[in-house]
Amino acid sequence: MRAHDTLDQIKQYIRSVPDFPKQGINFYDITTLLQDYDGFNLALDQMQLYVTSCNAERIVGIEARGFIFGAVLADRLNLGFTVARKPGKLPYKTVSQEYELEYGADRVELHVDSVADGERVVIVDDLIATGGTIQAVCKLVEKLGGKVVGISSVIDLSFLPWREKLADYDVNCLVSYDSE
Repeated sequence: MRAHDTLDQIKQYIRSVPDFPKQGINFYDITTLLQDYDGFNLALDQMQLYVTSCNAERIVGIEARGFIFGAVLADRLNLGFTVARKPGKLPYKTVSQEYELEYGADRVELHVDSVADGERVVIVDDLIATGGTIQAVCKLVEKLGGKVVGISSVIDLSFLPWREKLADYDVNCLVSYDSE
């Protein structure tokens, strides 16, 4: 089976929900992928191939759906797993990074001891839209001395301008949607 065929199969497990969360938005729902054993494993197998090719030592999963994919991949590959969370959710000392939203700003945090100096890190999330959250997590990993060797996501919204923000990183997405 060709890689393209595999990626087309993964896309079949993702539900498209028109006008959610508001009129004109097409929401790509991965819960249908997660609830299907074969679909979930197919996606994880493809992400695992990528993470392995990066020679990663740690995976950072972004709240919340990045936790699902990242934790399973870390377990499969015997790697450390770190969570990137919204402000105020981590109990120990943190470093934080602000990023821009369409209307305002938000922050993301890591524990100060969650990434070792020189550690090779792959950042995992379910979807790349504008790239702001992932870019902020990359900056945090680097602030802690880690090296971002890859970014892995299930979905890429190619009609949004995330490539500029993540141009310095190797990005692997399983499926792409090119319109809302």
